[in-house]
This record gives sequence, structure tokens and C-alpha cells, in this order.
Amino acid sequence: MTEHEMTAKALMIQGTGSGVGKSVIAAAFCRKFYLDGWRVAPFKAQNMSLNSFVTEDGGEMGRAQVYQAEACGLKPHVAMNPILLKPCGDNLSQVIILGVITENRNARDYYSQRRNCEKQACGALEYLQKNYEIVVLEGAGSPTEINLKEMDFVNMRMAKAAEAPVLIVGDIDRGGVFAWMKGTYDLLDADEQKLVAGFIINKFRGDIELLKPGIRMFEDMVQKPVVGVVPFYHDLLVDEEDDMLFSAGYGGVSLSDETLDVAVIRLPRISNFTDMAPLTHEPGVSVRYVWRTPQLRDPDLIIIPGSKNTLEDLRFMKEAGLDKAITQCYRRGTVVMGICAGFQILGKSIRDPQHVESSREHETGLGLLDFETTLDRKKITRQSTLNTCNSSFFKQGLIVRGYEIHMGITQFGTLYPPLFADENGKDSRHSGIAADGIVGTYLHGFFDEDEPRIEFLRNVRRRRGLPDIPSNFQYQAFREKQLDRLATMIDDHIDMKKVNEMVHSSL
Repeated sequence: MTEHEMTAKALMIQGTGSGVGKSVIAAAFCRKFYLDGWRVAPFKAQNMSLNSFVTEDGGEMGRAQVYQAEACGLKPHVAMNPILLKPCGDNLSQVIILGVITENRNARDYYSQRRNCEKQACGALEYLQKNYEIVVLEGAGSPTEINLKEMDFVNMRMAKAAEAPVLIVGDIDRGGVFAWMKGTYDLLDADEQKLVAGFIINKFRGDIELLKPGIRMFEDMVQKPVVGVVPFYHDLLVDEEDDMLFSAGYGGVSLSDETLDVAVIRLPRISNFTDMAPLTHEPGVSVRYVWRTPQLRDPDLIIIPGSKNTLEDLRFMKEAGLDKAITQCYRRGTVVMGICAGFQILGKSIRDPQHVESSREHETGLGLLDFETTLDRKKITRQSTLNTCNSSFFKQGLIVRGYEIHMGITQFGTLYPPLFADENGKDSRHSGIAADGIVGTYLHGFFDEDEPRIEFLRNVRRRRGLPDIPSNFQYQAFREKQLDRLATMIDDHIDMKKVNEMVHSSL
């Protein structure tokens, strides 16, 4: 078998800009090819996101490609997202290559080292092409950022490396979609224009008949087909990147006397907000994001989520008065939960002597728990399977699965009851603790497990004097149905005959 014969067929999804829906469309094609019987894998050369995941072997990668892997029926592998940039400041990002943290770099320093990153990305792409029948590539931002074109290896260079036809996605909901798509096409080099196989209009609302004349005129201009018009979906569960989620009005149901009101602190550098996704679909639960004190009101549960710059986000909370407001809510009976950085914020202080995340070296915490945290350059990335310990929030012996991503060492002044124990029965206090009305944990994703999530919410309800609402909501089964909806979306709104012709003639 020749090297060429070993290379997978490919399809690349690029966009007219960020937030146009590339990740969702790529996931939809992944699911469609998977259900059609192909061994398919996702790929994005470089992802900039604070929403990450840890693979079984401890590698860190972007959550969007984890979701796309799930659409393919695969376990995530760092080759699917070889370069991950996690912003920790306005011009500073933590650089993760093939799942391993390297160092923090500003944009100028990062671009000066891009050749190595491009080499790693090409190697990862080659690995996937040799092990799968189809690779669905996703671009980043726009392929025509003219000031960055020379340094962009994520878009057209990857399309060339994969010999992939490119579909360009435009977001009609923002307005000006034809100008956006035509401008993108015109700014491409001639050889790049040849790679463009067609366009997809995304997030359409209205009368398709009124749009059709514009589609015909556009196709005459560029001599490329519009292969589909995808409607605006209000209720589709996807693992988005960063704050795209919040602009879409994520979560929240109308409140009643029986609704559990959950307020999540909207930190400026919030990370791993998918931790809350199962709660937004749980019956009888309303999830809302707050960033100003008047918004907090009197919730039943406050969640302080993860952050990529804990000290700066803690400072933001203080300047907004949220630290005092949370303390007051707690004293009135609100349950307070901290996840990862949110866990650290619950303690007495956070120190960053090595400037791992921030220019600040110290910040006092909320002081609701008796411990101190010191940030360290060693990053803990691991998956964990634990058992719940008997506490005011959990009964003993429920299986919890999740993952940790943090750079802090927490020293306890008080030995609080542990939330979890390992398989040998040894308590895992550093993974999570329970106090009177307070929960702190380093474990991401444990709400994904149905029985522990339902048990936790039941006990919060009891504490708040709310009636129990029986729940048989199965989150993973729900996710599978949502993934199948993506495939149906492709069947209903994309000309798959044309797309299959593009893919299978790509070599």
C-alpha cells in the first residue's frame, strides 16, 4: 500500500469569521459520516479556548473536538486538537502542544515559534489520515485575516496538507452573509479559491423562497455552489467554545415555587462552563449567569466555576461586590459550590508567587473555608473515577467520573469531610470537600453522571425547603439524541450528494 493510498479522504469546514457555527457544522458532518458507516475523526490544528478536557492518558485538548469525537463514536485523542491556546490575559496564552503544557506566550512570541506548531499539527493530521477513512477538519476564525495570513497554518495550509475540499460557512443571522462570503472568497489566493468546493449559509430564519434569488446570484458570481441553508436552532445541545454560549442565552427556565434557582458567577475568564450543561436540562432547575450584584438576588445554589486567571477573576468579583453578596446569600441559607478555581476562591487566600497566571502575587479569598492555595507551574491533568462519601449532599457509594485541570496546591487548615473516596476507600479530600452548606471540588464534569447529580440536587432542595421533583433525566442518552439531531440537520438541509462527490473525489 502506498502512502497516498493510506491517506484518508477529507472535508474541511472553514468560516467567514469566528462564531459562525463551524464547530457545530463540523460535528454534524462527523455524526452524519459516522452513522453512514465511515470511520471518521475530527481535527482542528489549533484551538483557542478556555473550555478544555483531559483524555484518558492525561492530555489536554479543546472541548469542541471532544464533542466532535463523541459524534464520531470515538474517545478523544490529542491528535484531534494538537495545539490548544488558553488565554490567561489580553495578550497572553498558555500554549499546550499535543496535550502537554509548554509555557505562557504573547502573540508575537507565539507566532515566532509557529513553525514547530505547524509541524506538530501536520504530524497529528497525518496520524489521523492513516488511521481513519474520513477526517473532518475545522478551521479557525477566518482564512482571510490579511495581517495574519503569513502566520495562519490552521486554515488553507491544513486544507492543502489534507487535500481537502473546503466548505465556507457564513452566518446569515448577523446580516450581510453574501457580502461576507464573497469578501472571504475574493481575499483568498487563486490556488486557495480552487480548494473552495462550496458554501453553507447557517442560522437562517424566515422564508427560504425570499433567499433563493440571492443564492442564485451569489453562485453566478463565484461559480461555486451553496450546498445548504441550515436553520437557526434554539434548542440544540452542543459543546460550544468560550462565551458563544452566553450570547445565545444559555439555560434558564421560568421560575416557580418549585424551581431550583441556580446562579452561576459569570467570571471574565470563565473556563469549562460545560460543567453546568447537565443542570440546564434537568427538570425543575433554572440556570442563570450573573456578573453584577443586583442580578444575584436570593438563589438556592450559587456556583463559582473554573477560571484561567483565578486572581484576576477574584479581583473582578470583589470590585463588583459579588464576594460580599455571595457571603450574605450563604448566611441566609444559599448553598455555595466552587469548581476548580471556584473551589480555590472559597478559601482564605490564593498566592501566585511564580506568576503562573497573573501579575498579582496574592489575593484574599471569600474566606468561607479554612484553606490556602498556592499556584504552581506543575499542572494536574487527569481523569478520575471516585465514589461519593456520606455527606449532607451525597449518600455513600455513588460512582462519579470526571477530570481535573488545575495548577494549584491547596493546604487545609481544617479537615473537612471529603466528598469522594477512591476505589480502595481512601478519602480524596483534595478532589472535593463538603462543609455546612458549601461544596468545593477540583473535579470537572461530575454533573454528567445522572445518579450523583440527581442526589446532589435533591439534597440542595431539602436544604432549601423545596419539594422533591422526581427525575429520570439521563444526560448521556440526551446527548446521543442531540448528536443524532445534527445528522438529521445535515440530511434535511445539506445536499449530501454534492458533498459526498466532493469528499470522495478529494484524492
